[in-house]
Amino acid sequence: MSITVVGTVAFDSIQTPFGKAEHCLGGSATYFSVAASFFSDVNLVAVIGDDFTNEDASVFKNRNINLDGLQRIAGEKTFYWSGEYGFDLNVARTRETQLNVFAGFKPELNEKQRTADVIFLANAEPKLQMDVFEQCPGSKLVALDTMNLWIATARESLTRILGKVDLVIINEAEVRQYTEEANLVKGARQILALGPRTLIVKRGEYGVLMITREAIFAAPAYPLETVFDPTGAGDTFAGGFLGYLASRREASDREMRRAIIFGSVLASFTVEKFSLDRLREISLREIQERYQDFRTLTHFDDYEV
Repeated sequence: MSITVVGTVAFDSIQTPFGKAEHCLGGSATYFSVAASFFSDVNLVAVIGDDFTNEDASVFKNRNINLDGLQRIAGEKTFYWSGEYGFDLNVARTRETQLNVFAGFKPELNEKQRTADVIFLANAEPKLQMDVFEQCPGSKLVALDTMNLWIATARESLTRILGKVDLVIINEAEVRQYTEEANLVKGARQILALGPRTLIVKRGEYGVLMITREAIFAAPAYPLETVFDPTGAGDTFAGGFLGYLASRREASDREMRRAIIFGSVLASFTVEKFSLDRLREISLREIQERYQDFRTLTHFDDYEV
């Protein structure tokens, strides 16, 4: 099956306690597309400026990524974000955001993009997400990501789109902010009551929770000794998760659980270097090997008491 992702292709400047990277490649659709392309065909829909070069675009080359939806605006600059992290790598402090070409972005999907089996509405203004959703009436699964900014400034629009999609990917602070509920499971139930079938709660170094009306599944984060940059880890997780899921015949509970592990594996590679440098290096074989390591990490013997 194929995936369409609508989001940002961007430049980032990042500082962490372990180093910094200036004007490096970033963006939600960038991380998502590269991660998902290990498993499925991806239609990337985003907008860039004249400053995005062929060398920058090389990250998409020789992968299963269709760039027909990557629109270039003459005379404009690409979306730019600058941020920094302290020793708590779960929290980013934004220093600067320049929307640039993304400020006027109104994606119009072609037939191939609209009819993809899986649609991922990457983090963006909820009205833009709704516009894309309405262009894709026949998709088998529509997933959405959001952030604290839209919860604070566009709550009504966000609530409308939450009620339309099948699956929501959100971090634990955003669950608490949106629901005003300290308990994650109770907060998740409130969001599920709006309409989504599945809620994926990202918990950074503490792993992932998948909550449905019928079940809860928890997976730890992969333990790493080297973590340089958590930027893009959430979008990488979403790409690995939905990319694997799109490669399966059905989105059963069993496959959803496997997809969470593959998403976590891809995210664990991302944080090992700045930008997409680590994702550029890895192979599907390395992903499968780390998946097996994950199985060993979480396995325990059946023991009757």
